[in-house]
This record gives sequence, structure tokens and C-alpha cells, in this order.
Amino acid sequence: MIKLGVIADDFTGATDIASFMVNAGWKVVLFNGVPAEAFDQEGIDAVVIALKSRSILTKTAVEQSLSASNWLKSQGCKRQLFKYCSTFDSTKEGNIGPVTDALMKNLDAPITLICPAVPDNGRTILQGHLFVKGQLLNQSGMEHHPVTPMRESSLKKLMEAQSTGRCEVIDLDTIKNHVEDIPDALAKLAEEKIKYVICDVLDNNDLLTVARETADYVLITGAAGIGYAIAALDTMHKSADKPAFAISKEGASIVLSGSCSSMTNQQVNFYQQRASSLALDVEKILHEPTYLQTVTGWVVTQKNDALAPMVYATQPPQIIEIIQKNYGAEFVSEKIESFFATLAHNLSKEGFNKFIVAGGETSGAVSQGLNIKGMVIGDAVAPGVPWTQVLDEEKWVILKSGNFGNSDFFLKAQESVK
Repeated sequence: MIKLGVIADDFTGATDIASFMVNAGWKVVLFNGVPAEAFDQEGIDAVVIALKSRSILTKTAVEQSLSASNWLKSQGCKRQLFKYCSTFDSTKEGNIGPVTDALMKNLDAPITLICPAVPDNGRTILQGHLFVKGQLLNQSGMEHHPVTPMRESSLKKLMEAQSTGRCEVIDLDTIKNHVEDIPDALAKLAEEKIKYVICDVLDNNDLLTVARETADYVLITGAAGIGYAIAALDTMHKSADKPAFAISKEGASIVLSGSCSSMTNQQVNFYQQRASSLALDVEKILHEPTYLQTVTGWVVTQKNDALAPMVYATQPPQIIEIIQKNYGAEFVSEKIESFFATLAHNLSKEGFNKFIVAGGETSGAVSQGLNIKGMVIGDAVAPGVPWTQVLDEEKWVILKSGNFGNSDFFLKAQESVK
């Protein structure tokens, strides 16, 4: 029986949490979308379903998430985890709150955990506020996100603004120094009809404490850290052999970057000084039908370079803001995603079989372009960012959330193959 079913609101988040659980010793299968049928569960600890529900209409996000939840229930999965980004990417309307509420109702869960903490990636919670590498969320660069700008760091305020219940915090002193008080604190919150519990988390030991004390929750919500903690508790007294994962040297590699996060900007700047790179012209994407063919041709001419060529739409926030004002944020995003999807499809036919992708929306587009139904999770290049092999194909993909990895990430990803 599956020990945990994960519903992820984007593709990079799915590979992120799958990688963390694999590193904790679990065997994990990842599906791109809700599977159409049952599958052989033998030896599988967790199933991750990757949706593309983070920034779509709330009603559609809820419908997709419930579909995933019901499929997991049909497979005998009694415990589920709603996985969202460790920077709590959302708007005042959702989609984290509405999806959480719908899943709670579907699973008859009176209370759930809100835990985006991932200490390994610098995501911590103190006094209920979310920090990114020591900076408050709303001062971390996420306030400039083109789709989900985060201008508040209080998880309580963020959650209550987009959901139907009340939220409370269990502070760090209790988590670290008074673990014996946590069961009573949780019971009291449940009696008071609190629906969402936030626990302060500074390190992985805190995560283990939180996972242990909420082990009876049928629904957990959060980022990759809590997934790791749940798996680690299960494997703590077991020996788990890590399955071998090999990447073929045959074929060609490509870097595709659509994220506009501050870290991805650094990664693009670092890599373009070392490898062939092409900055996409948004005006041509919008107005020039032959531009896709031009870009495909450029990449193919770099096919035998020592380092993979890079095609990127990554831009500083001020440039993105101008483009969005001229054409509208949603329209531009859709056009760029569609461009990346078709580009990936074209390059696959040209012999490219290793795709290093940066950005949640871009990763979703590339996954669709490559028609990826599922993945086997392999070795991590950075915490939460693994190489994955497409099920039943000689094709390997990295789907990286924008803020993950260091400046040399694109280089490290290729070094790990060699």
C-alpha cells in the first residue's frame, strides 16, 4: 500500500519533493497528471502526481486536485500531502487556500499542517513568518515575481486571506524545548476549530519533530521538507539501498530557462559566459511565426558543443514589467510557455535527449512538449533538484524551480552526467 500520496501544484515542485523522499530512502514514482488507470504498487512507498494548478483559475485548480486525491484514494492511499512551493507562491485568492480546503473536505480532515519550510534550501519559519535564506519572504526578491508577487511574509495572514478557516502558530520554543507539550497544543487548537497549524522550523530536526507530532493527520500541506521528514521517520530504523541511476552520454543536451527569479538570473549570467546562449526576443515570439524555426536551427548548430547551448527568456524584473504592461502578463506567459513546449518537442526530434529546465511554468510547458507521462527519480544536482528519467524512454530531464541551486547550477548538472 502507498504510504503517502503527493499532489503537487507544479512540475518542479513534484520533482523537488520526490527527490527529497528518495534521498530519505523511499522508492517514489512520479506521474505527470492524474493517471488514467491503476499501476503496480509493489515496492513503491510514495506516488507523486504533478499538476499545473498553481496559477490557473481557482475552480480548475480545485477540480484537478480533487481528481488527483480521488485517484490516490482509489489506490488505497489513506494519507495525502498537498505540495506547494517553499515560497508559498499564491495570490490573495489562492490557489493554496481553496485547494487545501477542498482536500480537507474530501479526506474528512478537521485540521491540517501548513509547512513550506525547507531548511536545506534556506526556507525557514520563525514566529509564523516565512524566511528565504535569512530574508523575510516579502524582501527576498519574491515580491517581484511576475505571476505571484509575495508582499507578505506572515503565513497566518497569507493563509487566512485565501481560505475559509483560522490559522495559528506553534512557536519555536515549544518545537525545540517542549516537545512533550505539542500534543496538548494541537488538541487544543482542534477543540477551538482551528483549521490550519503553522509550526516554526529552523532546521531538519524541527521538521522531524513536526512530522512526528502530526503523524495522525490524514492531510499535510507544505513543501519538500515535510515530505523528507515523513519519509525519514519511516526509514530511520531500516536499511534502504539506493537504486542505481545511469544517464547515457549518447545524444545531446540543452538548457532551457524561463524563470525570472533572482537566482535564475544569476545562473543565466554565469552560464552565458561559458557556453553558447540565445536570449529569446519576446516581440518575435508574439509576432513572428518563423521565429520558432530560427531558434530551433540555432540550437541544432550548437549540438556538438562541449557545453549544452542555452535558450532563455529570463529577464530582470524591470524588463518583464514593461513587457507585461504592453501585452498583459497572462498573455505573454502563455505565449512563452507554448514556445518552450514546441521548442522542446522539435529538439527531441533532432536528437536532444537531456533537458535542463529552469522555472516552474517552463518545466510544465517542456513536460507537455515532450509528452512526459511519468518519471523515475534519480540523483540530485542540488537539494530538491534531481535528474529524472522519462518512463520507458532514453530521455533525461531536470525540472528546476527558479530559486533553487547555486549560480553554477547549469554547469554542475552537466558535470554530474559526465
